[in-house]
Amino acid sequence: MDLICLYRLIPLLTGWIADRLFGDPPMMPHPVVGFGKVIAWGEKTINKGKRRKAKGAFFSISLIVLSFLLMYALLAGFTAIHPSLAVVLSAIVVFYCLAGKTLIKEVRQVFVATDRSVEEGRRQVARIVGRDTFELSPQQVRTAALETLAENLNDGVIAPIFWFLVLGAPGMFAYKMVNTLDSMIGYKNERYKEFGCWAARIDDIANYIPARLTAALMVIASGNLSLFAFVRRQGRHHASPNSGYPEAALAGILGCRFGGPNSYFGQRVDKPYIGERERELTTMDMQRAIQINRRAEIGMLLCVVIVLIVCTFVDLSI
Repeated sequence: MDLICLYRLIPLLTGWIADRLFGDPPMMPHPVVGFGKVIAWGEKTINKGKRRKAKGAFFSISLIVLSFLLMYALLAGFTAIHPSLAVVLSAIVVFYCLAGKTLIKEVRQVFVATDRSVEEGRRQVARIVGRDTFELSPQQVRTAALETLAENLNDGVIAPIFWFLVLGAPGMFAYKMVNTLDSMIGYKNERYKEFGCWAARIDDIANYIPARLTAALMVIASGNLSLFAFVRRQGRHHASPNSGYPEAALAGILGCRFGGPNSYFGQRVDKPYIGERERELTTMDMQRAIQINRRAEIGMLLCVVIVLIVCTFVDLSI
């Protein structure tokens, strides 16, 4: 019996159930908030003068490695005291690193707020997107929410579970640092283009497999396997090597179109369109998207659980 796999299976299931029940606890400190404060302080301190790309590379790699080593050391220390303590810590890491319930809640609230007024919708969607929202139309608000739902199914659920399978709780913890770095400094504007270059590239590498896995799970969850060809064709249109695939999957499932012009930090960015049908998005589209999101999440969990069970109870040595 492989106890390492068993020690990953139990905390994965426990942490996932806790996320489904509670989501991100608003009154408790969150590691990602801590990541954000460290990144903001470091960027403000280091992102100046010459050699910004080298400084950004050192800064990003250092934070990722340190976050991995910190969690690895904590788990080793807890294991030395008693293995069950390491299992509990791993479950807590899984709980904090998953954002499935919170993501769905936020997207649903965007649609509810937009139905009341476009101003409320703009304020609500600003909580979950990086683009400027003060001039968005109701259609653009709803589009932004669904694009975020697709992209963050990967960032907030599928990719963390993937890296937990590969590298355990330290890998999942380090992935959240990668993702937070990219979301804060991985932009191509004047301020971050050089300093955040490595953060963006590392995020691209970390999400390469998970993003395509996310799109595949979404297509399978829809029951329309012919969409694989659509995703393969449309997913390449996005400026990101990864984000386009989950977005293409959702655009194909809903029969709508994502992308187009948006504003980031006051600068217009013309994103390629993903999808072929321009139409108004409705609350029914949001409900369908959430349904696909949940099915894909459960599909990923089942796949990982099966792998861990096989590794735990089956001797694969030759």
